Amino acid sequence: MDVVYVELVCDEEPNRVVLTDPGPHVLEVAKVIRRRTGLSLWHSKLLLGQLPATVAEDVSSDLAGATADELRAAGAAVEVQH
Repeated sequence: MDVVYVELVCDEEPNRVVLTDPGPHVLEVAKVIRRRTGLSLWHSKLLLGQLPATVAEDVSSDLAGATADELRAAGAAVEVQH
């Protein structure tokens, strides 16, 4: 019986989307968080009180970019960390 060792190589680093400032449209930002995370609107609003807050963790760069773009469109300040 032969033993084969395999090393998985992932080209993409996990990304994290961090909300640093909700901006002037807090309710719109909370709605985006709700849509992207599945949290209730109440929990999304609570998250805005705990800044900086991680909105998405260990996601692909495409998903992190899309989430960040949607949050920025709602008026929030966001960082994508690798």
